[in-house]
Amino acid sequence: MRNKSLMKNGELFIWLTGLGLGVSIIMIAGLLFLIFSKSTDYYYPKELVKIIRSEDFTVIGQKYKEEDVPKSDESDSSKRISHIRKQIKIGNRDLYGFDFIWIDQRDIVSLTCPKNAAVIERTEYGNFYGFVKSINIDGIPKFKSSKLIDENLSCLITKVSTLRNEIKNIELDEIGKLNFEIEDARMDIKKFEYHTIKDKKNYSKQINKLNSAIQFKQNLYSKIISKTDSLKKIANKYTLLLETADGRQTEIPMLNVIRVYYPNQMSFFEKSGFIFIKIWELLFEDPRESNTEGGVFPAIFGTIMLVFIMSILVLPLGVITALYLREYAKQGWFVRLVRIAVNNLAGVPSIVFGVFGLGFFVYFLGGTIDQIFYPERLPNPTWGTGGILWASFTLALLTLPVVIVSTEEALASIPRSIREASLALGATKWQTLWNVIIPSATPGILTGLILAMARASGEVAPLMITGVVKLAPNLPLDSVFPFFHLDRKFMHLGFHIYDVGFQSPNVEAALPMVYVTSLLLIGIVILLNLSAIIIRSKLRKKYQSSAF
Repeated sequence: MRNKSLMKNGELFIWLTGLGLGVSIIMIAGLLFLIFSKSTDYYYPKELVKIIRSEDFTVIGQKYKEEDVPKSDESDSSKRISHIRKQIKIGNRDLYGFDFIWIDQRDIVSLTCPKNAAVIERTEYGNFYGFVKSINIDGIPKFKSSKLIDENLSCLITKVSTLRNEIKNIELDEIGKLNFEIEDARMDIKKFEYHTIKDKKNYSKQINKLNSAIQFKQNLYSKIISKTDSLKKIANKYTLLLETADGRQTEIPMLNVIRVYYPNQMSFFEKSGFIFIKIWELLFEDPRESNTEGGVFPAIFGTIMLVFIMSILVLPLGVITALYLREYAKQGWFVRLVRIAVNNLAGVPSIVFGVFGLGFFVYFLGGTIDQIFYPERLPNPTWGTGGILWASFTLALLTLPVVIVSTEEALASIPRSIREASLALGATKWQTLWNVIIPSATPGILTGLILAMARASGEVAPLMITGVVKLAPNLPLDSVFPFFHLDRKFMHLGFHIYDVGFQSPNVEAALPMVYVTSLLLIGIVILLNLSAIIIRSKLRKKYQSSAF
């Protein structure tokens, strides 16, 4: 009888729903914990171990994994005894040609943690694991003792890092701006040559003026290059003499050194400070080493800018469509077909939207704009190629059904009495919609926008053919007029994860970057959603009394 009562009053289904919610929460928490635990390899300073396997094999590295390996030489499975093998990241890619090795624990003769073992983070070839033997200036060993190295290394790395940042700023700002201005002047010359010019005298005068401007900027470009060369020459005076665990020595310029630290000597507070440094680098630095190291700032910027442009495009279009379908259109078979089509669009694979965006936005619209406004630049396209604007348009179409359906549901939830009261007071239908209905439906509209933003943040397939790239040399927003360059290609966190995880030549070494970028993408999606939810909550409180 009790079971029948549970079925009749629906209590059983409530418990099943709660059980499903609990399982979902546990699965999400488990996934987040897995991503978080795997991402620590990126920012946590693991201890260095020195392993001697035999007389002719000695390495220094960081322990990454351990796994049981059963013996396979026994025919009887019950007699097989498993043993442990360790995966060690040995770095020094320029010397060994690989980053990881597996070592059977039975073959280890000695395993120690030398205090003076150093990790040298470099701009290329990954980390170097070994010992700092001396600091050289102009090829001459200047500081050789451990005490002198410790006293001077940090100061010299800071000095060289300042020079490296100055060189980088010159290359990105001054040289980048000059290249843009030179290319713009060349395009102006092509424009003059392309169009029919009646005034030949004025034509020659303009061409000579532009050529003079190009020559002046090229001379300025040469001076800036000389300045960067002189800065590089100063920085290249400082080098580090390093030694591997097996006694091999190599000299590397300090210009290629990001930082040097001794993980086996670090205290808890020093490790905590190092974690903050690595998180700062992740958020605000550019990637290096084929995106497997360094930061992801261009990808963060591209992701957020893409979502904002998409939101600006999809919100008014979705709201206007829903208003027409709910408030103005005569309800009948045609409107029902439109609603069915909108609902079906929500189930179309995202790659189909990508192909449509490539064909319509990039080739048709972009190609038409190039033919009308930039014919002199053809066959090199300006708008007729992938860019952040076309990618935003594509994602706007992809998420449009979500906004339309959510807005219609929000409009339908507003009591009819509110409409009638407004009309009875003499307001027109448009005034009722603008001043009463839309403000009351805003929380529901924002719900659709939240769902659209969440989906757009994680989409990759449509972006791969509408403008996203592995590495973008310039951001879509900079200090060069017109400041917003919506025709430029961009980086995206979702594509960054795909590229590093599946297209990297050294996938094993790239896994920490994959996990930490995944964690960052989840954090950005949560942050964007929380912002929209807070705004929705405030609007709901504001219009609650007027809506009900």
